[in-house]
Amino acid sequence: MSFLRNCSSVVVVLAIILLFAPLTLAAQEPLRIGVAGLTHDHVHGILGREDKGDIEIVGIAESDHELAERYSEMYGFPMDLVYPTLDEMLEMAKPEAVAAFNSIAGHLDVVEKCAPRGIHVIVEKPLAVSLADARRMEQLAKENNIELLTNYETTWYGSSHEAYKIAVGEGRIGDIRKIVVHDGHEGPAEIGCSPEFLNWLCDPELNGAGALFDFGCYGANLATWLMQGSRPEAVFAVTQQIKPDKYPDVDDEATIVLTYPEAQAIIQASWNWPFSRKDMEVYGARGYVIAKDGAVMEVRLPGQEDASEKKAPPREYPYNDPFALFSAVLRGDIALAPYALSSLENNMIVMEILDAARTSAASGEIVRLR
Repeated sequence: MSFLRNCSSVVVVLAIILLFAPLTLAAQEPLRIGVAGLTHDHVHGILGREDKGDIEIVGIAESDHELAERYSEMYGFPMDLVYPTLDEMLEMAKPEAVAAFNSIAGHLDVVEKCAPRGIHVIVEKPLAVSLADARRMEQLAKENNIELLTNYETTWYGSSHEAYKIAVGEGRIGDIRKIVVHDGHEGPAEIGCSPEFLNWLCDPELNGAGALFDFGCYGANLATWLMQGSRPEAVFAVTQQIKPDKYPDVDDEATIVLTYPEAQAIIQASWNWPFSRKDMEVYGARGYVIAKDGAVMEVRLPGQEDASEKKAPPREYPYNDPFALFSAVLRGDIALAPYALSSLENNMIVMEILDAARTSAASGEIVRLR
C-alpha cells in the first residue's frame, strides 16, 4: 500500500508539472519583433545583438534591397526576412512589436501603421520631428493601448542611474539647482556614419534639425527625468553652422537653456566636439554629482572638503538593454516608473522642449511654455 501511495504521489506531481509546463514555456517565448528600416546606424545594436532568447527578429521592412543585402551578409539573417514595405512586413511576419530604425520623420508612419494593429513600438531618439507629430503618436498609442518607448544610449549608463539615486532618490546634494549636459561628437560625417544615415540625418525635414535634435534630446530627456517630470517654464536656444560646407541645411552647434522655478538646465549639443562625449553634471544646494561617462563619476557631498571619484555599478538585466527592457515591459515583468527615461510621458516633454528650442533658435527669443 505504501508503494502504491508513493506511486500515486509521483503521478500527481507529474500531472501538475505537465499541466503548468505549457504556461512556463509560453512565458519564456521570445518577443516577436519586426525592424522598420535599416537606414539608422543604431540598427547595428539589434542586428548584432547577442542572442539572449528574449527577442526574435521575424521581419525587416526596407525598400533599399542593396542595403538589406549588405546587412544580410554582415549579420547572417536570411533575405526572406526582408519585405519592401512596412505594411507587407506587418501582414506577413505578424510581429508583436516593432523597432523603428528609419528617419525620425518616419516614426509617425510606423506608429500610424502599428498602433491600429495593436503592435507595440520602440523608436530611436528623439520621439518625433515635431510636437504635432509626437501628439498624434501619443494619441494613437493611447487609443490602441500600445507601449511607445524611446531609446537613448544614456538610459543604459550605470552613471545616469547612480547620479539619479544620489541626487533625487536619496536627496544627498540638496535641491537641484543646475543641470549641465554635454552630448555629441566630431560630426556624423567625421566619425564615418553611413551614407544612408547621413542622407536623412542632415535633412531638417527628416531629422527635425541637426545637432539641436540629434543631441539636444539627450539633455532634455535627462533633465525631465531628474526634475521628476516637471516642465520648464521657458526655453531659450542658440544654434550655429560652424561647418556649412559639410552641413549646409542644418545646425551643427546648439545650446539650450531651460528655466525651472528654482533651477536651470543647460544642454550643450554639438557636432564639433574634439571627441565623442556624453556626460552630465548635477549641482544641488549642498553638493554635486558628475557623470563623466557611462561608469566613472565625481561626487562631492555635504561636509566633504574634496570630491571623490567612484565607479557606478553596471545596470543589471533587463535594465541594461533597450530590447530586454522592451520585452520585459510588454511581458508584464516590469512596469516603467513615472517619467522614466524611455517612457512616453517623459518624451512628450522632450518634444515640447525641442520644438520650443527650434522656435527660439529661429526667432532669437525666449519661448515660454504654457
